[in-house]
Amino acid sequence: MTTLEQKTIFITGGSRGIGRAIALACARQGANVVIAAKTDTPHPKLPGTIHTVAEEIRAAGGQALPLVLDVRDEKLVRQRIDEAAEYFGGLDALINNAGAIRLSGVEKLKVSRYDLMHQVNARATLVCSQAALPHLKASERPHILSLSPPLNLDPKWFAHYGPYTSTKYAMTMMSIGMAQEFRRYGIAVNTLWPKTLIATAAVEFEAGGPQMLAKGRKPDIMADAAVSILNRSAEELTGQNLIDEEVLRRDGVTDFEPYRYQPGDKPLMTDLFVD
Repeated sequence: MTTLEQKTIFITGGSRGIGRAIALACARQGANVVIAAKTDTPHPKLPGTIHTVAEEIRAAGGQALPLVLDVRDEKLVRQRIDEAAEYFGGLDALINNAGAIRLSGVEKLKVSRYDLMHQVNARATLVCSQAALPHLKASERPHILSLSPPLNLDPKWFAHYGPYTSTKYAMTMMSIGMAQEFRRYGIAVNTLWPKTLIATAAVEFEAGGPQMLAKGRKPDIMADAAVSILNRSAEELTGQNLIDEEVLRRDGVTDFEPYRYQPGDKPLMTDLFVD
């Protein structure tokens, strides 16, 4: 059985939520985890910084390198990825986890907010992947994993928040392209998306409010699915748009109750872009 022991994983936006959960899951397998995010100091409303997550990673059995990074800064992205590869002696996986969301239609969306979503979602996937490529080529089991949805062209996913949808789908389309482009290098490129709502700050503050959290699962389900993907080679798995629950079912998981954010029998809400 393969593990992530001594593998170096670079995670963007990993100071809380799904990114933090993936970081800790990788750490439990003995990985070197680079937490690259903007939260150098505590946020007034949200818990967690790159430094507190680094402490958690070390406590979980991994090595940690916290780096301040805004994924919109192309020069800094390259600098941080090179710095991480030099610190740990290589790079094995890039996880494009940083994201920006605003569930608004075109009429009332500020262009500056669209620019932010485009830069943090779509553009950063290109910038980070491009910067990581030279290091990934030297890895034995290299991966690029982006947290973006399968392409579902039902108009309902565009009707009320087409700008956000377009930037997340751009991540997926770029990943489909990179899977083919980088196949000759043996680099696996996939996407991962939750089947159900995940209880995160993004949901609490941008996509429904705190009352929605009870209808979701903990970020741990995405973390366990991500680790499963990272433990496979490009020959086994590349060019796929994966759903967390389906990944774990293939691994033999049948009981998903422990992943519930709030125990009980209330129906879970299916996530955006999933029918």
